[in-house]
Amino acid sequence: MRLLRPGLVLAGLAGGALLLSGCAQTRLRIEDDFGRAVSQDLAAQIANPDAARDEGPAPPSNGARALLAQTKYRQDAVTPPSTVGASGSAAGYTNSGSDQAPTVAPTASGATTGP
Repeated sequence: MRLLRPGLVLAGLAGGALLLSGCAQTRLRIEDDFGRAVSQDLAAQIANPDAARDEGPAPPSNGARALLAQTKYRQDAVTPPSTVGASGSAAGYTNSGSDQAPTVAPTASGATTGP
């Protein structure tokens, strides 16, 4: 009784070799300047790379606004930033959670704002 035919064994070995050849490392076809765009984008985002060593004067600022900001900070009266989400709450729309359309409340001047 024969267990395997020689042709079947040879075909199996050839198929296995073919499958394993797909795992062989080949040089990818990458251009010489691959990644240069990312490097240029990173360099463009740096306003002044020597800012830590810059001994020039500080940029001008508005003293009254800085004092107001410091005073509000010390009194814990800082206005929190508005949040913008998919609900539209920053645009003045409210929704009670039902399937009804959002409501808009008009102000005395006629402008529409949320609650």
